[in-house]
Amino acid sequence: MGGIRNLISLTYAQKLSLVAAIPLIAAVAAIAMVVAYESRATAESEIQALERRLIEAKKEELRNYVTQARNGFAYIYGRASPDDEIAKNLVTQILSAMIYGKDGFFFVYDYDGNNLVSPRQTEFINRNWADLTDSDGTPIVDEFITLARQGAGWHSFMWQKPSTGEEAQMIAYVVGLQDWRWVVGTGVFIDDIVATVANARAEVEARVQRTFLYIGGIVLAAVLIVFASGMLLNFRERRLADAKLKELTQRVLDAQEEERGRVARELHDGISQILVGVRYALDNARRRLIRGDDVSAQEPLQTGIDNLATAITEVRRISRDLRPGVLDDLGLGPALKALTDDFSERTGIETDFSTVVFRNRLDQDSKIALYRIAQEALTNIERHSGATRVTIDLRGHKKGATMRITDNGRGLRNEPGHVSTGIGLRNMQERIEQLDGTLRILSSRGGRSGTVIEVSLPLSHMLPPQEDPTPKRKAGI
Repeated sequence: MGGIRNLISLTYAQKLSLVAAIPLIAAVAAIAMVVAYESRATAESEIQALERRLIEAKKEELRNYVTQARNGFAYIYGRASPDDEIAKNLVTQILSAMIYGKDGFFFVYDYDGNNLVSPRQTEFINRNWADLTDSDGTPIVDEFITLARQGAGWHSFMWQKPSTGEEAQMIAYVVGLQDWRWVVGTGVFIDDIVATVANARAEVEARVQRTFLYIGGIVLAAVLIVFASGMLLNFRERRLADAKLKELTQRVLDAQEEERGRVARELHDGISQILVGVRYALDNARRRLIRGDDVSAQEPLQTGIDNLATAITEVRRISRDLRPGVLDDLGLGPALKALTDDFSERTGIETDFSTVVFRNRLDQDSKIALYRIAQEALTNIERHSGATRVTIDLRGHKKGATMRITDNGRGLRNEPGHVSTGIGLRNMQERIEQLDGTLRILSSRGGRSGTVIEVSLPLSHMLPPQEDPTPKRKAGI
């Protein structure tokens, strides 16, 4: 459980490095296993081929020895009768003298299993070894007799080396002298071949282990590179994220200060001045009433009432700009209609708004986002475009909803080297990205071509009518 908790508590960079390293390690491990298997299989095939070639060379050597020995006594055996003891003694003397190397010798057995010649192991002579077997239970003399009766053949068994007294594997070649019922043969120990093959296998295993070490080193280096790259990438991304967060925080603070400044200016320049006028009008009317001039007090009272109505209208306008109640009460369509009507009345710019009541209404976040984008766009048009006509079209379709704002102003500046310092367009972009929507801006300068702002929301933000969170009245969107 502690290991699982530690795994879950890994940092994002560590998890990223782990996710990148695990497939790499698994792939390299699979490759290493395949390489090791193929290397061992290929090497084993080559070792077995080498072993066969060496054994064949030994067999050919044995055959040559036996052939030479037989040629050495052929003139005796060819003229002797089956019962010629003198010829047999001569042949046994010749074969007893034929020793070579440290362990090479010729041996002779009759078909009954009696040893007649064994120059390096004389204790075998004149004894019957018909049932002799080696340490593995392999018949020796009986197999010699069987091969000799067939003419000739090779036999492999374990035998004691005369030079060391230790048991080792021997290959023997025997021929049969059918007239005398003799087995004549010689053998050679192949422990050198066994050692050569064992050394070859050990060398192959060492090469495989070295290959594993090389692959392990490469994997370790790759994992370290992946880990370092992941940490570097995470560090860089964190720095970028921190920078973006600081920038966003500063922009939020700037937007808050800008909004506070705007509200403060409107309160000071608008409502405050109007209320001051109301105060002076009421004070004037009070002084006239004190003097008993009721008729002349009517005019300043009416002026104060009119100014107070204007103040109330301004308060409602500021409140609507901060949070339009019609957006919550009637929906997005009526709210945008009220916004465009107020914009047209305030600026004198001809404004046309068109929409179609949606079959499925937008969710609350989408309503607010589209309203604020339209509000920001109209503010930019008023301040910068010099347009005389604005159209806003809001439509629902099978892929979601689209709002299109078009003006015939001077367009956006797009000269090389020009960098926009405003945050209006960035605010629009961020609002729509939070809803997985898209923002397209088409603009050209010259000939009052104007600007087109197109905002699209996905279908996921369209809710069935029964899920409308504020069904206060019959609403638009």
